[in-house]
Amino acid sequence: MTGGRLAAAYGSWRTALRIARREARRARRRTLLVLVMIALPVLGLSFAAVSYDMGDLTRAERIERQLGGGDVALRWDSLTPVNQDAWGDSVWPVQGDWLARTRPATADEVRALLPEGSRLTRARWWMTFSTRVGRHVESLEARALDLTDPLTRPLARVRDGRPPVRPDEIAVSPAALRKLDTRIGDPVRSIDGTTYRVVGVVEYPDNLRDVITLPGVTPEGAVGSDTWLVDLPGPLDRGLVDRLNAQGIQVVARDPLPWRQEVTHGMRMPDADEAGVVGVVAGLGLLEVVLLVGPAFAVSVRRRRRDLALVAVAGGDASHLRRIVLADGVVLGAGGAVLGLLLGVGAAFAGRPIVEQYVLGERLGAYRIFPAALVAIAATAVLAGMLAAMAPAWTAARQDVATGLAGRRDATRPRRRWLLVGVALTVAGTALAAYAAGRTSQTGVLAGVALGELGLVFCTPTLLGVLGRAGRLLPLTPRLALRDASRNRSSAAPAISAVMAAVAGSVAIGVYVASDETRSRELWQPGLPPGNVLLTHSGETPADPPSAEIVATRARTVLPDATVTPVSVPGCAAPAGEKDDCAPSAILPPEQRCPHFSDDPVPDAARRDPRCVSPFQEPVDVHLPTLVDDGAALAALTGAPPDELAAARRTLAAGGVVVTDARRTVDGQAQVEVNYSSGRSPTGRLLPAYVLRGGLPVARLVLSPAAADTLGLAAVPMGYLLDTAGSPTDRQIEMLTDELYDIGPLSAQVATADPPSDQRPMLLLLAVASGVITLGAAAVATGLAAAEGRRDLSTLAAVGADPRVRRLLSLCQAGVIAVLGSALGIVAGLGSAVVVLAALNQRYAESWPVQPPYPVTVPGVTLAALVVVPLVAMGGAALFTRSRLPIERRLD
Repeated sequence: MTGGRLAAAYGSWRTALRIARREARRARRRTLLVLVMIALPVLGLSFAAVSYDMGDLTRAERIERQLGGGDVALRWDSLTPVNQDAWGDSVWPVQGDWLARTRPATADEVRALLPEGSRLTRARWWMTFSTRVGRHVESLEARALDLTDPLTRPLARVRDGRPPVRPDEIAVSPAALRKLDTRIGDPVRSIDGTTYRVVGVVEYPDNLRDVITLPGVTPEGAVGSDTWLVDLPGPLDRGLVDRLNAQGIQVVARDPLPWRQEVTHGMRMPDADEAGVVGVVAGLGLLEVVLLVGPAFAVSVRRRRRDLALVAVAGGDASHLRRIVLADGVVLGAGGAVLGLLLGVGAAFAGRPIVEQYVLGERLGAYRIFPAALVAIAATAVLAGMLAAMAPAWTAARQDVATGLAGRRDATRPRRRWLLVGVALTVAGTALAAYAAGRTSQTGVLAGVALGELGLVFCTPTLLGVLGRAGRLLPLTPRLALRDASRNRSSAAPAISAVMAAVAGSVAIGVYVASDETRSRELWQPGLPPGNVLLTHSGETPADPPSAEIVATRARTVLPDATVTPVSVPGCAAPAGEKDDCAPSAILPPEQRCPHFSDDPVPDAARRDPRCVSPFQEPVDVHLPTLVDDGAALAALTGAPPDELAAARRTLAAGGVVVTDARRTVDGQAQVEVNYSSGRSPTGRLLPAYVLRGGLPVARLVLSPAAADTLGLAAVPMGYLLDTAGSPTDRQIEMLTDELYDIGPLSAQVATADPPSDQRPMLLLLAVASGVITLGAAAVATGLAAAEGRRDLSTLAAVGADPRVRRLLSLCQAGVIAVLGSALGIVAGLGSAVVVLAALNQRYAESWPVQPPYPVTVPGVTLAALVVVPLVAMGGAALFTRSRLPIERRLD
């Protein structure tokens, strides 16, 4: 571009921007509408960006929270020499494997490695403090450190009272104070029987949740992770770091160690699939904003068609007219960006306490903004304004000058090529989504859906024209509404497309989520009869576990109808030398084994071979290995009929086994094989077997005590089975574990008939989001149409139309936008979901083993909301429209 043309373009844009500023001041309501719609997403994005930047602590801020008032922090976790990076973030053994310390180091041991005159104090992290709150056991994080020492004092802030100094004193965080329902001076008793007195409220900047502070005189045997804060008499030299590393001590200093390599972890970069998903979602959000804002620019062009015609008469060409309209997008996009950035940054600064307490659970860093992100957000807002003004700009450049000077409508029809482009994009997007779904590419699926929606956007003006011609069969008011939408396609089509895009996304995601939930319900297989509870020992199994009678007495205080049965698993009776694990299993006879393997190309005959299709499903919630039982636990384990249980107990009493898979027995016997983790050869025996055909369709093997002894196995207590009358609630399970805590820590697993996840809140949220966009788009389009159609209303008043016609007309105009957009969105969303599910089902059909397909499940709550929302939009338009028809004098 030459210097003269560049100067001309600069002058043209400068003039266009001045006209845009003047127009923004003249049409204040429309300007405010556009500013709000652009500023809202900018506000949310800038709030998130600034909050993220403040939460991303600098190196100095992280070091301050680690070192407190010390010069260095030492962690002695290894018994072998180690190497480390410059900051002490990473440590690794010099040679061989990592050998961890078996006991914490003492102060004298650490002091002996430091220069004379060094001061040190210990901070012990990651401890657990368990106490009862009512009948419930609460386990809270605990830290042991002397907050009266200048080295550790900067690590926390005493908000009330004083730090603990005696062994029977503690301080609590504000969150722990509320959870324990205590006050300063009150006693708190731990589970082990020790009583402490609360002497202060202490807050740690790195953890605002429940934290207990113990005094620094905590016993040496207490479990935790030790950090030693050291005040050196001089600077930290290389020789000291080398000596400490040689002892297995990790050194963290305020400045990087110049003689150590600095390992830069940096920010984790998203992979191509994650980046693609973010990019497509961001593009869809930008498209939604453009479609919502577009009608305002289209109405602005129609109201200024005479001014634009005068520019053309004065010598302006098509490029000048386009720049004038695009300048509106630049001015309003920049204004919305500035407004949104100011509000977003202000909200991030003002909302720091809320983000710290309820989102991150830690204090943010210094007040700062994210300049690069804010610039990108502002540029995106300006781009959105320009894109929203682009279609009206091209329309303005093509208008007939004589028609514009006369103030008449331009009767040009949309070009057919846009319909062809829309159809091509829709077909291409559908094919891309189906192809990507078959290869589980999220980016490809989203890109295909976005491409299909963009194609429908191009098709919407043509569809409006067809509906406008069909409107002659309707009564007066809906005919006028359809005629206005057909005439003003540049404003009606973007609003309809915005509604369609929101509804299509909501329906597509809703159908996929509902179908996935239906499939999950079909695949769900409880490991026990629904409602039964498995209690297992937490940690090591005690040498003398409590009896079933004691457990039943405690359990019946919560579940009065519960029946408790102990369960045991087989273990090696006499392991020789090193620990050996024994795993018995019932072996399939050779004639029952599937001749095909998962790595082989699977012929169609294998898919129909009953030997290759297991009649059982893997349990999803409660997993149980082979058990050793005399038949007492069979009812709670399988839920089989009483007659089968009696026969199974007789087999167990005779020294046999019970299986649920009939394929594993031949002539009433089963081959049971024991495999050993030490690698020695498996052993096995042929034992009497009974097949439980009733009850849960889960593969089970139960050994009698005599059968276990025959196989060289012993019964090892595992826990207890609770046969309940109904399905216990989460609160009852919590009370049950609390009630059993005193006799031994036990964890509880409950078998449920259905998956615990409930997608209804998510489906409702999707419906609400699309409903809000539908209401907003209908309100904007209806208001702009009312402002544009005052002359038509004057004509109606002049010919004696009923005043209610105006209210009915607004209702119908909102209905055209909301109903048509919702209908197109539902069709597009259902079509997208069906294509994606069909592609996934085709992929599952070709897998081995064959996976059950996705059913097409249409969520009723989503469709019900999408049917109700257009009615609400129509009712709101009628309610907020005045019935009085305007009478204006025209000077034509």
